[in-house]
Amino acid sequence: MVKIRLRRMGAKKQPTYRFVVADDRAPRDGRFIEILGHYNPRTEPKTVEVDAEKAKLWLGKGAQPSDTVRRLFAEKGIIERGPIPTHKRKPKSEKGGA
Repeated sequence: MVKIRLRRMGAKKQPTYRFVVADDRAPRDGRFIEILGHYNPRTEPKTVEVDAEKAKLWLGKGAQPSDTVRRLFAEKGIIERGPIPTHKRKPKSEKGGA
């Protein structure tokens, strides 16, 4: 399956992200098909730049956005937000471990 997801860029402790179209079996920062834009959460306000035409083209071909990408695209008006997940991840302190 083809996914639209974020690829982490930037230096240590200074993340920026790219919106990429990638096979879901590829690693997060590995091989990708196409770059659609970028996202910088460290600016105020957060910077989100997307090529809406390319994004709509890939969504039309059946690419599935990740939850974060869906939220960011919805803020830009590219797609509908869709259902909000009812489950939340457990905090790291509750996950158990050694």
